[in-house]
Amino acid sequence: MRKFITALALGLFICTAAVAQSPKLGYISSTELLTLMPEVTKADTDLKAYAKTYEDQLTAMGKEFQSKLADYQSKQKTMTEAMREVTEKELQQLQERMESTQQSAQEKIAKKKEELYRPILERADKAIKDVAVEKGYDYVFDASAGGLLYAKDADNILNLVKSKLGIK
Repeated sequence: MRKFITALALGLFICTAAVAQSPKLGYISSTELLTLMPEVTKADTDLKAYAKTYEDQLTAMGKEFQSKLADYQSKQKTMTEAMREVTEKELQQLQERMESTQQSAQEKIAKKKEELYRPILERADKAIKDVAVEKGYDYVFDASAGGLLYAKDADNILNLVKSKLGIK
């Protein structure tokens, strides 16, 4: 009987130790967090205003192109061959400028978005990591993206894998 009680106590001790050593996991929806941050609303408003300037510019260029195209089409039959070629070349150049402006606008808007959102994302990331450390979480996952947002540095096995592969 004494051996049974000792074995049972030992078993309970081992189970308790195993449970105590299991990692503490947490999760958050970063999408939901971002929608709750007031800075995001301001960034969205600023980005829309920035994009509107390019939209207005492209709309004006489109109207100019349509006007010149309509004018060309109405006068095409009475134009000389040289005038047709010059006008067609102008239309082609205007269309190329519109495409170039469109591409440039998309790149600039993407850059502006990254510029506006970087401090917001950094602030959210810092808060998540601070809470994880304060509350003793070993890992925090993003429920909206399925990614790992925080992990203890001690659990990073990169150096072990590099060593295994012979990478310095």
